[in-house]
Amino acid sequence: MAKTSMTKSTSARASSATRTWRIAVIPGDGTGPEVIREGRKVLEAVASLEGLKVAWQPYQFGGEHYLKTKEVLPDSALNELREADAIYLGAIGHPDVAPGILERGLLLRLRFELDQYINLRPVQLYPGVWTPLKDKGPEDIDFVVVRENTEGLYTGVGGFLRKGTADEVALQTSVNTRKGVERCIRYAFEYTRARNQDKKLTFCGKTNVLTYAHDLWQRVFNEVAKEYPDVTTDYTHVDACCMWMVKNPEWFDVIVTDNMFGDIITDLGAMIQGGMGVAAGGNINPQGVSMFEPIGGSAPKYTGQGVINPLAAICAGMMMLDHLGESKAARRIEQAVKQVTPKMKSQAAGKMGYSTSEVGDLVVKHLK
Repeated sequence: MAKTSMTKSTSARASSATRTWRIAVIPGDGTGPEVIREGRKVLEAVASLEGLKVAWQPYQFGGEHYLKTKEVLPDSALNELREADAIYLGAIGHPDVAPGILERGLLLRLRFELDQYINLRPVQLYPGVWTPLKDKGPEDIDFVVVRENTEGLYTGVGGFLRKGTADEVALQTSVNTRKGVERCIRYAFEYTRARNQDKKLTFCGKTNVLTYAHDLWQRVFNEVAKEYPDVTTDYTHVDACCMWMVKNPEWFDVIVTDNMFGDIITDLGAMIQGGMGVAAGGNINPQGVSMFEPIGGSAPKYTGQGVINPLAAICAGMMMLDHLGESKAARRIEQAVKQVTPKMKSQAAGKMGYSTSEVGDLVVKHLK
C-alpha cells in the first residue's frame, strides 16, 4: 500500500460524531461477490475496532443484471452514486455479454461521469509473497503508478471507413488536453511529496514517437516540476520502463503516465508484486466520489468454489479507508495483511492453502 493518505477533500461528509461512511457496493460478476464479501467482513471488523460505522448501499449491476434487464447503468443510479462517500467494486465481466458493453457502459462510464481522473495503483510486494523477479524482495518492490484515467485512447474518439471491405480504415484518436494532463501530473507531484519516500517522480512516455501528445505531457511535467524543488524527476520511455520494472524495480518511487501506458505497466506491476490476487487500485476524483477495486477480472471459472484470493479486494478496501482519511484503520488492515501473506502457500486461486472465506477470517483475526 502507498504509504500516504491523499484524503478526499470534499467528502468528510461522514459525521465527526458518528464517523459513518456511506459506501456504495457493486459486487459485480463471477467471483466479484465472493471477494467483496470478504472485503466487507474486514472493513466491518476494523470499523468496530476504530469506532467507525459503514452504511452499505448495494447495487446489483453487471452481467447478470444486463442479461435480465438489458440495463447497464441507469441515470438514476448514477445520480445516487454521486452522493456516496466512495464506491466499492468487485469485478465486471460476463462470458455471455459481448465485450465492451459492460466495460464501456459501466466501468468507463463511472470513471468518466464521476470524473475519476486518476487511476492509483500501488505496486507493493508483501512478505512471503512469491515474485517472478529473482533476488528481489519487499524492500525492492514498493512503488506507485499514477495513471491518467479519463483521456487518451479510452475516450472513444474515432471510427471506421469502409468497414468490412478490403479498404477498411479504423481510427482511434488519443485525446490529451492541457487541463487533463496538468491535473494528473500535479496530483502525481503532490502524491510523491506526501508519500515521502525517495521523493522521486518518473514520467513514463514515448516522446520520440508520440511527438504531439507526449510533447504536451513532457512540457507540462517540466513546468510543474519547478513548483516542487524537493521532488527529483526523471523520464523513461514506456518500453524501457517495462524493462527496468523487471530488472531494477527498486529504482521507482512514483511513476506518472497516460491512460494506455498506465493500463499496460500496471498489469506488469501486478505480476511482479505476486499476481492479480493481491493487486488493488483506486479510481480517484480528489474533489468527488472515488471507486476502489481489485484489478483482476471476474474469473467466472472459479465462481462459487471458494478458491479465489480476496486479498486484492481487502487491500482495495484499505485504500478506500486511506482515501477517506481513516489512515489508522487502513494501517491496521495493512499490518494484518502483512501477517497473513507469509502463512499462505500461494496467492493463486486454488493454491492458497486456505479458502476465500478463511483468508478473510485470518485478516480479521490479525486486525487485533
